[in-house]
Amino acid sequence: MPHAVPPEPALAAGDDPRAHAAVLHAVYDASMTGGRPPARPRSVIGESWDRVRQTGLRPDSTGDPVLDTVDLEQRRSESGLTELLAPLMHHLDTLIVDGENILVVADAGGRVLWRNGVNRVLHRADRLGFTEGASWAEDSVGTNAIGTALASGRAVQVFSAEHFVRTHHEWTCAGAPIRDPRSGRVLGAVDVSGPAATIHPTTLALVDTVARLAESELREHHRAGLDALRAVAAPILARSAGPAFAVDAYGWVAALDGVDPRARLTIPGTASAGRHRVQGIGDCDLEPLPGGWLVRVADIAAEPDLVQVEIVDGPQPLVRVSGAGGTWVHHPTPRHAQLLRLLADHPEGLTAAEVAARVFGDPSRRITARSEMSRLRKHLGGLLAANPYRFAGHVVVLRTDDDPGARRRQPSR
Repeated sequence: MPHAVPPEPALAAGDDPRAHAAVLHAVYDASMTGGRPPARPRSVIGESWDRVRQTGLRPDSTGDPVLDTVDLEQRRSESGLTELLAPLMHHLDTLIVDGENILVVADAGGRVLWRNGVNRVLHRADRLGFTEGASWAEDSVGTNAIGTALASGRAVQVFSAEHFVRTHHEWTCAGAPIRDPRSGRVLGAVDVSGPAATIHPTTLALVDTVARLAESELREHHRAGLDALRAVAAPILARSAGPAFAVDAYGWVAALDGVDPRARLTIPGTASAGRHRVQGIGDCDLEPLPGGWLVRVADIAAEPDLVQVEIVDGPQPLVRVSGAGGTWVHHPTPRHAQLLRLLADHPEGLTAAEVAARVFGDPSRRITARSEMSRLRKHLGGLLAANPYRFAGHVVVLRTDDDPGARRRQPSR
């Protein structure tokens, strides 16, 4: 894994920061003007400078426009980092409590989503454009700990004139990427930054350790999710008439029956209930489970079965999902029950603005609507489709009220 490379601090223990900064300025000036530098930049910095030059960025660049509030909130909700924010802040609090550094969390594209620190240092960061919603990707502001950590896939400390953009030379920063162990993709980066005089060799190691702790927390969430899925799937697999798997949304196998053991299946990224071709298995019928899928090796001679979703209204609403593999029940929150009834009444689908108008009485609350739908799809993702929001194909929706005899089928698609 790229982040297994030991992090290399910009300053060795015992080095004089001022003397080192003077050398870096001489290296920078010569490198940017085509002269002969007195020393070579560190490999991670030299490689970054090469990447930045290829983008056409100049040392006097001012960066890209900052996101507006709506786009920033959407980025936050889609980042996958929200659940990690509190532990990141907790573990790195010692580095910002003295008021000399700020803590920053950026998404996979290098956009600053959150930052924390005392006002005095935040105001200095503002003058550099280091604000929430700003892009600190390499192709926006050149070499820096956030963008370079994301581009190189490793923890990076950038000090003074190692930054590509001249106005950042008064700054030092240490950043590390955070990967989602479920998918392997980079979620973003955590960064500690401050005035150049605050540089310390141990900061990089601490930031890298905290990023690894965040990944461990995601790994524990993943294990807990697989355990919960296994508990639901075990009785369904026991009754299954043929070979089948229970997998989570990322394809990790929680349980199986009648098939050779394997750790993971490649599930189509746009999978919905119905028949799909699964790599290494062949045609399979996918049925949604809470937090994943029941994957049954298909009988090619038979048509794929429909999935029935029964929305039971009342003081304690529930959702009963029935397919060829069996039945399971989910207890939605009142808000999610409202959303499910809304989608059942609009089989043609609704945009985020239409959901916001009907649920919150304000079509401009699209971000709130998307966030609620995102949370709902974590539980019932296989049953729901987006753009527009609707029940997926191969799903038949029923509505039941408090009277067990009062049952009505929703309009067919």
